Amino acid sequence: MNEQFRPGPSSWRLEIILLLWPARGSVENNMKHSGKATVAGLKLMFWSLMLVAGVLSLGIIAEYVARFIQTVQYLLPALWVIFAIFCLYFFRDPKPMVPSDPGAVVCPAHGRIDFIGETEEPWLGGRCHRISMFLSPLDIHVQYAPVASRVVQVIHTPGKFSAAMSTATAQHNENVLITLEDLERPGQRLAVRLVAGVLARRIVPFVQPQEELARGDRMSLIQFGSRCELYLPLSAQITVKVGDKVKGGETIVARDRAAQGA
Repeated sequence: MNEQFRPGPSSWRLEIILLLWPARGSVENNMKHSGKATVAGLKLMFWSLMLVAGVLSLGIIAEYVARFIQTVQYLLPALWVIFAIFCLYFFRDPKPMVPSDPGAVVCPAHGRIDFIGETEEPWLGGRCHRISMFLSPLDIHVQYAPVASRVVQVIHTPGKFSAAMSTATAQHNENVLITLEDLERPGQRLAVRLVAGVLARRIVPFVQPQEELARGDRMSLIQFGSRCELYLPLSAQITVKVGDKVKGGETIVARDRAAQGA
């Protein structure tokens, strides 16, 4: 009597594995683009996770910013008030008491004279007087016409932003040259050079070529510490010395000898 074959537990496990794990060759031959849908889902999951992390990070940053603002909420207005007072003081623009002396050349800027000498300038026809003055951040930074004149040219020259305390900075720092023709002495020219510094990085000319100015009229503005230089014909008699504190539009820095003789 033949006994009927009964598969054991190990044979059942083998059949299940064969059913769930088909041959590799059959998968590759019969299923295209396998796994792409899963990759797409994983990408979507990743970017959604990044979005959630970004929103949470922004929330944390916003919380710290809010705490900081709450801490300094009374300090910020005080700082603004201090800044506003400084701006009002720095950009003050009082009306100068312009002298009426015939032949007088007034200082173009507020500051302290730190150089008086001669230099060679082709746009003045050769050698001329050079008067240089330093403007500290506490000085008025508006510049004025030295004499009644007509603006010949306004030339901006790019350059460095070295500390304007040195007179040499006029040669290599950014500057604006305003050349003037004296209306009282036709054909005679003079010039004012506005020099930028470490803090003064913006020169604002108010005038344009062919514009006529009275003595003491406002010409320009230099923001923060800077330097101003005045170039005069050798016929002018210098009346200031190194170390003098001068006021723009008021202090007489030179006189015309011909006008004095008249």
